[in-house]
Amino acid sequence: MHKQELAILFSGGTDSLALYALATSGSHPGLPRPRKIHLLNMLNGMGRFPDFTRNRFETSRAILARRFPFADDMPDAHLVELDMGRLFQGLWLDRYEEFMPRYGGKNLVCVACKLAMHIRALLYCNEHLVPHLVAGYTKKQSHFPEQTAIFMQKISELSAHFGVTASFPVYDDFSEQMTTRHVLEEYGLPSTGGGERKCLFCQTLTTATEKEIGLYLDDMIPRATNYIEHIQHGRVREAASCFPPGTENK
Repeated sequence: MHKQELAILFSGGTDSLALYALATSGSHPGLPRPRKIHLLNMLNGMGRFPDFTRNRFETSRAILARRFPFADDMPDAHLVELDMGRLFQGLWLDRYEEFMPRYGGKNLVCVACKLAMHIRALLYCNEHLVPHLVAGYTKKQSHFPEQTAIFMQKISELSAHFGVTASFPVYDDFSEQMTTRHVLEEYGLPSTGGGERKCLFCQTLTTATEKEIGLYLDDMIPRATNYIEHIQHGRVREAASCFPPGTENK
């Protein structure tokens, strides 16, 4: 069977780290072993402790290399840092005073951030001919608005439009933290302590429901689609106009 390449949204936290381990071993039905793994670490401009993710990756890659000592047993893996801060600003921060009343006054900052991540990931996957993108969203974190069924459905549809299969293979499997820790410990990997960059917005209160999340995505995904198409065709002026800044620099 021909091995394809795989992209993982990678923060260095336990769920994305477990995805990396499972993809390396090819031991999960939703993650056939690829020939190359692209670990996409997104920079939103609000993260702290920037060394955590790279240190977690390098440590884990060395541990996995001892687990799979032969070249054919272990896919090549690279950590790629992608800046999606401008998208994040355009999708929420620049215009939140305008956006919040449209969506019941709800805080959708993390939805906007994750949408920006997926937009940047799709551009990367298309540029590098990576057919499959996965994220470590889990049922135990379904209280986060960006890990709800409506978000995953609409992201999958957006990805399919651009020829990329987006999936969330451990959503049910990792419904309990114990399972994630068990997987990591099976591979001798760090199983506690996070490791992802700490974002200033990561614990902000939101009472958004799938209704507001869906309305927001229905408004923003057409813009995202236009943005991706403009970027892919080199139309930089048109791409910039998709997410104009809230206040022009004087």
